[in-house]
Amino acid sequence: MSERGETEYREFASARATQLFRLAFLMCGDWHEAEDLVQTTLASLFVAWNRVRRRNSMDTYARRVLVNAFISQRRLKRSGEMPIAQIADVRAPAVDADLRLTLVAALRTLPPRSRAVVVLRYLEDHSIESVAELMNATPAAVKSLNTRGLAQLRELLSGDQQHLLQP
Repeated sequence: MSERGETEYREFASARATQLFRLAFLMCGDWHEAEDLVQTTLASLFVAWNRVRRRNSMDTYARRVLVNAFISQRRLKRSGEMPIAQIADVRAPAVDADLRLTLVAALRTLPPRSRAVVVLRYLEDHSIESVAELMNATPAAVKSLNTRGLAQLRELLSGDQQHLLQP
């Protein structure tokens, strides 16, 4: 890779790492796993940078790699890493932490593909066609996954309506 290409890659990676991490965390619900997914995504992007840059599809490629890595990781389930029971207490910005925790916990109960669709559609604001392209699926499959995922979330969160509606 040329020096110019490497500089462009570094600028892109620096600019998009936070956004990719947010997407990864919302899909997997685990801080460390999200970091691993972003690292995998950025490594794959580095290898394919010249090809992807020529097509001007860096964002799409990065999201596709991230989604595929997440789904593949869920499908294989052979991670040798052991989650820890206690996470360092980090203060979140001024947002409703209880609401955030409730939503992340509800998202974690969805199957991986449904979770990816819901996160991409409603938290990343992608169209059905865009999600279908990212996940290498048909728009009909995305609609179906979306409908099932939202139904599951509604059912899970129905008991928390009072908490969710409080100002």
